[in-house]
Amino acid sequence: MINRTQRFFVGSALAAVMVAGAHAATPAPEGAAVYFVTPTDGQTVSSPVTVRFGLEGLGVAPAGVEREATGHHHLLVDVDELPAMDQPVPSDKHHIHFGGGQTQTTLELAPGEHTLQLLVGDHQHVPHEPPIMSDKITIMVE
Repeated sequence: MINRTQRFFVGSALAAVMVAGAHAATPAPEGAAVYFVTPTDGQTVSSPVTVRFGLEGLGVAPAGVEREATGHHHLLVDVDELPAMDQPVPSDKHHIHFGGGQTQTTLELAPGEHTLQLLVGDHQHVPHEPPIMSDKITIMVE
């Protein structure tokens, strides 16, 4: 059975772990923007699709490298609901990470309509505050 003193120390240790694991939002530089160089909204393309990312007012740094006014790209493919803006961006076939600092990729996409959106994350994959994200574009793959 845990006595009152032990409960205090366990509770204090848990609170310390929670605070240490918390990540304060990385501020977005004023005027920072991310956008698609290619493809453009409404464009019809063939697969594989080359996607090039543009960035203004912010530098690119790989994930894990904490530098002021930097981040790295995440490409959201066919995502209806944005990820939580206070948590690391998920990593799956709909949330593609470019933690190496890449600024373009080639995607194999099935024929049909697809949506693409860019979201910049900080060194821990967490979106900046306010989030730096592109408009969602729609492309048609032949």
